[in-house]
Amino acid sequence: MATSQISRVPAQRSTVALKFLMAVTGLIMVGYLLVHMYGNLKVFSGQEAFDSYSHHLRVLGEPYLPREGALWIIRVVLLASIVGHAYAAIVLWRRNKKAAGYTGRKRYQSPRGTRGVQRSYATFTLRWGGIVIILFVIYHLLHLTGNQIHPGGASSSPYLRVVNGFEIWWVTLSYTIAMLAVGFHLWHGVWSALTTLGANHSGTRLGSRLTPLSWIVAGIITIGFLIPPWAILLGFVD
Repeated sequence: MATSQISRVPAQRSTVALKFLMAVTGLIMVGYLLVHMYGNLKVFSGQEAFDSYSHHLRVLGEPYLPREGALWIIRVVLLASIVGHAYAAIVLWRRNKKAAGYTGRKRYQSPRGTRGVQRSYATFTLRWGGIVIILFVIYHLLHLTGNQIHPGGASSSPYLRVVNGFEIWWVTLSYTIAMLAVGFHLWHGVWSALTTLGANHSGTRLGSRLTPLSWIVAGIITIGFLIPPWAILLGFVD
């Protein structure tokens, strides 16, 4: 008699563990976005205040930490969160794809899809939105952090780099597209993360108290990030 063998998945690679990893790293990034959004809004305080804020970030923790020591700790934690989040997302997506019965390039048939193929909300807002966000983060770091890209002109002043860049319409437009992708990502991600961590006690998404919370968080972050570039483009900040 043949004996069946059950393959065991290491605990750190189980679906539950991966979802937990996605939830925790996602919430870390939400916290970072809220702090970053607050810093961006300082552009309305003028060049001196904004540049002073940027300078204090670099000397935060001195003399106990070297210059930019605190920033590098934040960067390492954030990078680890992004890598962990992306890894968990890719592995879970591939498992879901296999479980859903993909054959070749097609998924299971459903009358809900316009082409008879079921397409999920997360497919567009999480997977493709995540790719848009990653590409934008690379550009954003080269522009405003590393100062390797200078749309509008190079400057040693963080304030002038922000203002000079967002005075260009295509820079503001690309930023807007990226932030809308972030907003859709957060709309689903905040609810999903808190549900994974056990905060959801509703049988349906519409009936969940986390649904309006996810809308609020996504709205605050998206609008908060879009106010400065559009204010600059429209001439309210110079």
